[in-house]
Amino acid sequence: MKYAFIKKQRGLFSVERMCRILEVSRSAFYDWLTRPESNRSREDKRLGSKVAEIHQKSRQTYGARRIREELADQGESLSRPRVRRLMRRQGLTVKTKRKFKATTNSNHGLPVAPNRLNREFQVTVPDKAYVGDITYVRTDEGWLYLAVLIDLYSRAVVGWAMSERMIFGVR
Repeated sequence: MKYAFIKKQRGLFSVERMCRILEVSRSAFYDWLTRPESNRSREDKRLGSKVAEIHQKSRQTYGARRIREELADQGESLSRPRVRRLMRRQGLTVKTKRKFKATTNSNHGLPVAPNRLNREFQVTVPDKAYVGDITYVRTDEGWLYLAVLIDLYSRAVVGWAMSERMIFGVR
């Protein structure tokens, strides 16, 4: 990686200075320039293109385990960590499906509030009618439920609450 950086930047900076800053010897850099590509590196390029092709054909859903299995079916023998490394080098990541989260359960024995508005949402005086709703937000720590109460006259939020459970205030 250091040598490749030096090679790429040598039009802007002196090789001597970059080698000193990156703590590599100049002779080792020039040796690296003339050294033929290793068998492992050539093999990684060949396998890397196969890994990318399998990943693309799977619509980016195959990870290292399934790609390794697919390569084994094609007669290639390599380890899962190597496949993982080849994927990481190319920036290949797996697209995972989000787990379905059921948020409505109409089959319950809890009391249901009567519909007193009859879908008449035009209110002429404040503090006469309120509406509310619950929504859910996915976070890194799991689902958060948000309940909001709105005054229909001003359309202003007059109250809200968040909870890890859909039944607010119940632990």
